[in-house]
Amino acid sequence: MVIKVVKGNPTPEELAAALAVVQARAAALASQPSGVQEVAAQWSHPARVARHRLHQPGPRAWARTYWPG
Repeated sequence: MVIKVVKGNPTPEELAAALAVVQARAAALASQPSGVQEVAAQWSHPARVARHRLHQPGPRAWARTYWPG
């Protein structure tokens, strides 16, 4: 694994803190059963958001788009 600092000049303490977070997250994911990772992948899948087909606009849909203020 290679981590590269793209912007800024972090101190060694800041780098150590960032690496500790990354390592802790990787260890947590590795210790989970395989089913949990699949559920997490399904949760963020774009198809989950668009499960249902959107309604088609009716013949007077243009009239409902104007909201007088």
